[in-house]
Amino acid sequence: MKKQNLALAVSAALVLSACGGSSDKDNTPQNVAPSDITLSAMKVDENMAGATIGTLSATDADSGDTHTYSVEGDMFKVDGNTLKLADNKIANYEMAKELKAKVTAKDKAGATLTKELTISVSDLPDYDFMSKFKEGESSVSYTGQTARHALIAELTNYIGDQLQKDIDDETLKTRDDVLNALNRYFRTSTEQYDNFALKAFDGAKQGFLADISSSHKSLEGKIAGRDPSKQHKNWLQEGENSGQFAGWNAKGSTTPEKLVDIFFGQLADNAEIEIGGTERTFNGKTIPVYLNTDGTDLKQLIQKFLLMAITYSQGTDDYLDEGLGNDNTAGDSDGAKPYSSLEHQFDEGFGYFGAARDYLAYTDDEIAKKGGRDNWQGKHDTNGDGKIDLTSEINFGQSVNAAKRDRGTKDNAKPTDFTKTTMEAFIAGRKIINDAAGNALTDAQMTELKAQRDIAVDGWEKAIAATVIHYINDTRADLEKLKTNAEDYSYSDLAKHWSEMKGFGLGLQFNPHSDITDAQFEQIHTLMGTKPVMVEADDIETYRDNLLQARDIIAEALKLNSENVEKW
Repeated sequence: MKKQNLALAVSAALVLSACGGSSDKDNTPQNVAPSDITLSAMKVDENMAGATIGTLSATDADSGDTHTYSVEGDMFKVDGNTLKLADNKIANYEMAKELKAKVTAKDKAGATLTKELTISVSDLPDYDFMSKFKEGESSVSYTGQTARHALIAELTNYIGDQLQKDIDDETLKTRDDVLNALNRYFRTSTEQYDNFALKAFDGAKQGFLADISSSHKSLEGKIAGRDPSKQHKNWLQEGENSGQFAGWNAKGSTTPEKLVDIFFGQLADNAEIEIGGTERTFNGKTIPVYLNTDGTDLKQLIQKFLLMAITYSQGTDDYLDEGLGNDNTAGDSDGAKPYSSLEHQFDEGFGYFGAARDYLAYTDDEIAKKGGRDNWQGKHDTNGDGKIDLTSEINFGQSVNAAKRDRGTKDNAKPTDFTKTTMEAFIAGRKIINDAAGNALTDAQMTELKAQRDIAVDGWEKAIAATVIHYINDTRADLEKLKTNAEDYSYSDLAKHWSEMKGFGLGLQFNPHSDITDAQFEQIHTLMGTKPVMVEADDIETYRDNLLQARDIIAEALKLNSENVEKW
């Protein structure tokens, strides 16, 4: 028995040995979790909703392993391996200089690592420069430009609302009464200015025009042609090289100021009909006093043309052109001011662009009042005093159009960024002047200043041109509805869109630095005409083609992206 048991034991041992034995090591590779997570960039600009931060990557001992990423909370999102702010989230430097993102990397076997990443928030620059002549004071001042922006806004508000009420309640009894009411905004007298209450702005710090700028201002005094010595063309009908104003009937047949009077006269004519007791209608529907029956909207024509013939003309053809030759060695007004003459000239050009001092702190949605933070809708109480300072805390004029056009390209292959490009150039140019304040600019400094001026003016022009294109597209769509008798055709929409197109378009001639030639400009307006074509389907289609040609001329001259042009 003992020998038999011994033989069995030896046999079993041999079998176990041949099989490798129960104590041998398992050579199957063991998965190892990621050991680190890194981000290619650890900084994000403030006030950029949905901003891309950087690319995520994981350190892993397992060769060739792949990873997926996720992030906690609603502040961030991960798109593939890219960390971004969530679509509706922005960073704000004043509220938090750093953001924490808790990111998890998971390998293909399911092993994970979670790591908290610290992302710094970049503080975007403001248009804010301290005086080199008076300690502790700001050197930035453009109150006259703000006053004129306010006057244009007040006039637009009056035409669109109160004018009709004044006719209906017989406050205005004659045609002359209407003209006098309109000229209160355009040809504002000193007495009117000193007592001019502001009604178009809710929550404003300034209740009267004189609170913005104590010295008398008017729109008439700054319209193109009023100071021909500082302008690149003679827009008047007398003097050397006169008759250069084009785009409304024959070249030289009117002037910018006379065109405003033509529009005022049409408003007064419409009002006179209503004052006489006759209801004004178009296609059986009552129309407001500012709506003509020829497809034009006087509220839009007047507002947009004034924004171009005053703010754009003065900004590009005066302050940012000849104005750059002014003195920078001493405080203006014989040392009484905290800024040099050159600083002030540049500020006045910036003031006509219309941006708030902290323009870069807004998203495009907020500037356009189409979303974002509730207390940043076109304006923001930056200093926290409970009021909106019209000289620094609100966006006027074409600074708003720039944001609207940027919004229109955000999902395109080559989106525009007119807001950022233009504002950064204004800030960079002003810094050059401020850094040198007390001294004349060197040739190199002046060259760089003009380069920044060119960037700012180019962005300004393209924002306007893109807006003209936007309204060409809208007008063509309206005319297609008219041609096909579509149920959703709106006469008032057509008149509004055409008038915005024409009002902005007329002003493109006022920029001496424009890439649109005189011949191109005149051809654009020959194609646009002075009213839309609204009868006979074939004629409407021909006019739609004309507008497409006008759009192509603008796009080619300014080298605008074709996808953006089609989708604006």
